[in-house]
Amino acid sequence: MRRVPGRALSALTGRGRCLIGGGLALALAGVVLGERSLVQLGLVVLALPVLAALSVARGRFRVTTRRTTSPARVPRGTPAEVLLELRSTDTRRGGLWLLTEQLPAALGSSPRYTVSGLLPGATTALRYAVVGRHRGRHELGPLQLRMVDPFGLVERTAAGTGTAPLVVVPRVRPLGPGGPGAALGRGGEGARRSVAAHGEDDVSVREYRRGDDLRKVHWRATARTGELMVRTEERPWRPQGTLFLDTRARAHLVAPAHGQAAVPGPAGDDCPPPDSLEWLVEAAASIGAALTGRGSAVRVLTEAGELSPAAGRSGLGTAELLDRLAAVRPSRLPDLEGGIEAACRAAADGPLICLLGAVGPDDVAALATLRPGAGTDVAVLLDVTGWAVLPGRGRRAAPARDALAAQREDAAALLVAAGWQVTVARADQGVADAWAAVAGSATGVPA
Repeated sequence: MRRVPGRALSALTGRGRCLIGGGLALALAGVVLGERSLVQLGLVVLALPVLAALSVARGRFRVTTRRTTSPARVPRGTPAEVLLELRSTDTRRGGLWLLTEQLPAALGSSPRYTVSGLLPGATTALRYAVVGRHRGRHELGPLQLRMVDPFGLVERTAAGTGTAPLVVVPRVRPLGPGGPGAALGRGGEGARRSVAAHGEDDVSVREYRRGDDLRKVHWRATARTGELMVRTEERPWRPQGTLFLDTRARAHLVAPAHGQAAVPGPAGDDCPPPDSLEWLVEAAASIGAALTGRGSAVRVLTEAGELSPAAGRSGLGTAELLDRLAAVRPSRLPDLEGGIEAACRAAADGPLICLLGAVGPDDVAALATLRPGAGTDVAVLLDVTGWAVLPGRGRRAAPARDALAAQREDAAALLVAAGWQVTVARADQGVADAWAAVAGSATGVPA
């Protein structure tokens, strides 16, 4: 443990300062009144804090700490048990220690303990529980110790250096056996191998999309059709699903730090997403886990870049996906165009699943242009107004809500016209319900 600088007398508690003030008053009154007994009583009172300061100053903090978190990685809203082992490395018996385990505000209040007379070489076990209600990477500790004298007149503080990590990942909600992408990894379109194994005449071609490699232009098909065509002769043996996540701060109503959900979530959910961004991250975790469970390689991109897999891997596994999503935060980027272009290139001929916040037709125009008529592409548009009250009440708030709804409807209509499957999700709707509703949009009508 490292000691916090400071003299012992400067560490007087409120009780110690009051006692010194009373002793000085008694001594001064005795001098003024000529009462020797009052002066002696004042000196005795003044001596008590000094003796307490000396006793505390002689005390030493020679301890080691070890934390065991079970589990060290929990879904949001799930508790974790922490075992804190405190071992004395001193050669003398410890005094009265007041211990405080320092925790981030996102994990709740810091637990406090009292340990008295810890023997040399002895170990005491302290336990506490934390609930990860806010996604992210958190540090447990360090431990703060306060040594006090038996009268509570003087205290000395020391802080430890050891910490332990706790990762709060987004929840994974079961999506059921059906829904879009169910054919991936089971003989569906995404599982087909290379279709060009017998020469140039068997090469499969498609229309050129912005961002395609010009070296793959198929000039014979281009001359025959009059449209620029590219080769798609190489298809991955392992199917791939690509997720695009809209994390722009301007597209979400993000809850204040460590705040609670503004509105009730889905029925039966005791820890609903506190804001619209958390709902989208949870949806990405659930959809990505479902795709990896079906044997697909999953790639996840945001407007700020890709959540890259480990070196040598073509996609994210479930555990790696959750770890990457645990660190997702709102971005300050104003638009989606760059991220959409990167997601379309990454998706290639596989399905592209877009999870979008508050968007209008201008935000999704690039999707309709770069991915027209794909048929397997999915867009989930979020009604963000369900998570917080818009500025103003009553009639003043209605125009803002109506404007967001109109923009969302225009964006959905644009995507549907381009062949996308579209659904609109609400704050009181679970991820599984929204995902199942996408199947109803295959007819071209937003669910």
